[in-house]
Amino acid sequence: MGRPSKYSSVFKAKVALEALRGDVTLQELAQRYSLSPSKISEWLSELETHAHQAFERSSVKDKELKKVQSENKRLLEKVGQLSIDCDFFASACEASGLKVR
Repeated sequence: MGRPSKYSSVFKAKVALEALRGDVTLQELAQRYSLSPSKISEWLSELETHAHQAFERSSVKDKELKKVQSENKRLLEKVGQLSIDCDFFASACEASGLKVR
């Protein structure tokens, strides 16, 4: 995984949309925003590749969110149960005279 971008997604979209409009050349945009033309081309390509996501139904995103939330809840419950088990066995060891870490 690469390092995080120093440019926000809003900025990238703004520049890519300006490039898509074609009112100015990539070179002029690059100079205006102190970027390389290849970076703008990369963002433009990414915009074209993922533009369909702007029109996806929210139900798809909601289903994914509910799935992640459900998994998160399950894992939190598991961590809670394991903490209880650990505490129980630690107190049982202490009660029987065994050394507890």
